[in-house]
Amino acid sequence: MDFSLNEEQRAIEAAIGEICDVYDDNYWLRAENEKRFPQEFVDDLVKAGWMGVTMPQEYGGAGLGITEAAIIIKRISRLGANASSAVHINMFGPHPVVVFGTPEQKARFLPPLIEGKDRTCFGVTEPNVGLDTTHIKTFAERKGDRYVVNGSKVWISTAQIANKILLVTRTTKFEDSPRPTDGLTLFYTDLDRSKITVREIPKMGRNAVDSNELFIDGLEIPIEDRIGEEGKGFEYLLHGLNPERVLIAGTNIGAGQAVIDKAAKYARERIVFGRPIGMNQGIQHPLADCWVRLQAAETMMFKAATLYDQGKPCGLEANMAKYLGGDAYFESAARAVRTHGGFGYAKEFHVERYYREAIMGLIGPVSHELVLCHIAERALGLPKSY
Repeated sequence: MDFSLNEEQRAIEAAIGEICDVYDDNYWLRAENEKRFPQEFVDDLVKAGWMGVTMPQEYGGAGLGITEAAIIIKRISRLGANASSAVHINMFGPHPVVVFGTPEQKARFLPPLIEGKDRTCFGVTEPNVGLDTTHIKTFAERKGDRYVVNGSKVWISTAQIANKILLVTRTTKFEDSPRPTDGLTLFYTDLDRSKITVREIPKMGRNAVDSNELFIDGLEIPIEDRIGEEGKGFEYLLHGLNPERVLIAGTNIGAGQAVIDKAAKYARERIVFGRPIGMNQGIQHPLADCWVRLQAAETMMFKAATLYDQGKPCGLEANMAKYLGGDAYFESAARAVRTHGGFGYAKEFHVERYYREAIMGLIGPVSHELVLCHIAERALGLPKSY
């Protein structure tokens, strides 16, 4: 089994690196402090053609796999989670359109995404539902050749700047559906701000990329914007979850590798009692442990991505990659702050930003606890607990 990148993949990583290297730590610190979307960075990725990396070539994309997308996301994420969050939804979020959209929908929706003319957001999570998507309340009522939608969503990234939304609703009430997963429908449509109120959520980190509550009141969606069949949206949604887990793993691993590199550099240069603190095993061992965890997570990420690209089942591997990556990132960020001592608390050394962002790796887009439930059920054959 060959774990090395091939020539094309190394070229992709190098090309992404050339763009990333222009945007140093101070750029991301300013974006974080000013709560300003990193538009210049995104524009450079668009100009270089990277927004359509997994989209079909006939619509202007590169037609590459999740393995290549993971390489790109991991490299971008060395700049911090703000960087990957700024591009993740446009780069891969609309994948259900690629897989289940009609040729007309692909021709209409994909080129503007790839060209950076459209910005999208992903409307799934709701305030009183959390991860139990089958119980969402947002409802789309069919009226002739259109649907009228009412409801709410929460933790919707980039909605402040988006003009499109990939929206999951119910079209049949939960109690009227033969199975809990029936009756959900997927749309890709305009984010009409005359019918959708977008309210930003103040939060502790990742402030260059907004998170929002959405309140939907009478949004009209033409039937032409429905993706696939009515009532089959949960099936389409599941198709994108494993790749999402892989790319979230890449986000956490890339950021974790960056922050542990910062800690190692500081440990080599910081002199206390006449010697670099990196000579002390009390500093060395925790940093080495973090590095080992990140390497293990990266290996699982590539295994999951390879299985997906080969069309093989990868649910366990994708969830394990997300779990291992999130855990390794959080431990690495915490250790980097501790290695810096008091300076780890200072923004000028940047590790505190990674630490605040790293908590997301434990809770989103699926919590560590639910990942373990999934593994207990699917790998160990234990009864479902939720």
